[in-house]
Amino acid sequence: MAPNRKKIEKLVHQLLIEIGEDPEREGLFKTPQRVAAALAFLTSGSRTDPVTVINEAIFTQQTNSMVIVKNIEVYSLCEHHMLPFFGRCHIGYIPSGKVFGLSKLARLVDVYARRLQIQERLTEQISQVVMDSIGAQGVGVMIEAKHLCMMMRGVEKQNSEMITSSVVGTFRNSAATREEFFSLIGNRGG
Repeated sequence: MAPNRKKIEKLVHQLLIEIGEDPEREGLFKTPQRVAAALAFLTSGSRTDPVTVINEAIFTQQTNSMVIVKNIEVYSLCEHHMLPFFGRCHIGYIPSGKVFGLSKLARLVDVYARRLQIQERLTEQISQVVMDSIGAQGVGVMIEAKHLCMMMRGVEKQNSEMITSSVVGTFRNSAATREEFFSLIGNRGG
């Protein structure tokens, strides 16, 4: 169900008043509408079915070679403070007769990132949908992200970065496969 933008606008208008702002001043006059539109977009993944994103862009290909797409931009909202976190996602998989259309992996990242999220869950969701969608032999996903909830407030650590990984199937069961993935994405430590 789509968010009720008019209700969000009223809530943002009231929020501006509660934090001591004048929602009628020039710079804030249209802020409630802009925030409502931004939140609808930034949480659209909660209302998107990953199957529709894949849209039958799975192709038969007999290969046992590792497929990697790295440096996929990630923008999400932390579910604890609703502040952004952003970074890069790297996905690798070993096909089992089926491969994705190249852009579909980036689109799947967006589906799960455009939700109120935590990075740990986001990483797991991406690896699971890749595994399940094509019956891959194995999948590895790593996300490197900066969290504004940690940089702008709280401990205010500007250079902190969170790294999460999820490895399933052969990526979990084979140290050599796991090492190949982390080496190819440029993170030898895993």
